[in-house]
Amino acid sequence: MTIYKKELRSFFTSPMAYIFLVVFSLVNGYFFTNTFFLYNQSDMRALFGIVPLVYLFFIPAVSMGLISREKSLGTIEIISTLPVRERDIVLGKYLAGFTLILVALLTTAVHYITLYNVGTTVDHGAVFTGYLGLALLGGVYTSVGIFASSLTENQVIAFIVGIAIVLAFFLMDKLLFFVPASMAGIIQYLSTEFHLSNISRGVIDTRNL
Repeated sequence: MTIYKKELRSFFTSPMAYIFLVVFSLVNGYFFTNTFFLYNQSDMRALFGIVPLVYLFFIPAVSMGLISREKSLGTIEIISTLPVRERDIVLGKYLAGFTLILVALLTTAVHYITLYNVGTTVDHGAVFTGYLGLALLGGVYTSVGIFASSLTENQVIAFIVGIAIVLAFFLMDKLLFFVPASMAGIIQYLSTEFHLSNISRGVIDTRNL
């Protein structure tokens, strides 16, 4: 918990976290407002389709410095000498990054409140499963971002590698036409978009978790 508190404090004592949150809210709000009217329905499908796209850049940006910054500053060696296990260091950094993602996701609840007040009918179950899917997706991408951050001390490189990996997982189900039929099931199962689409439709299956 020491590492978690340290990382969380470093997030919210610098302007970067607030910049990330504002940009995340504005981008999602802009595209939600514009695409919502295309559906002409009082549901959250527009938002649940937008957030995963924003995640592709937002989460690697949030997580790119979690380990690479420590390497570049030389503080990773100092942290390693503390009476804390290596896995606890990684877990603390992961939870701090994931917490910021959840806070960002929470800002989108204003759209749900708006729909609740003006919409004729809102499928609350679908909204719940949609947010559950986005939270789980955020957790997966945060772990990918930390992995990318651990590979280098250059935050820009960590950012690029993080985007490349999450984009690959996001696009896997789009590549099924180009892979042998024997591998299609495996590729589809590795696709984050495939699992998210199932959860967002209100289908909670352990295979998607």
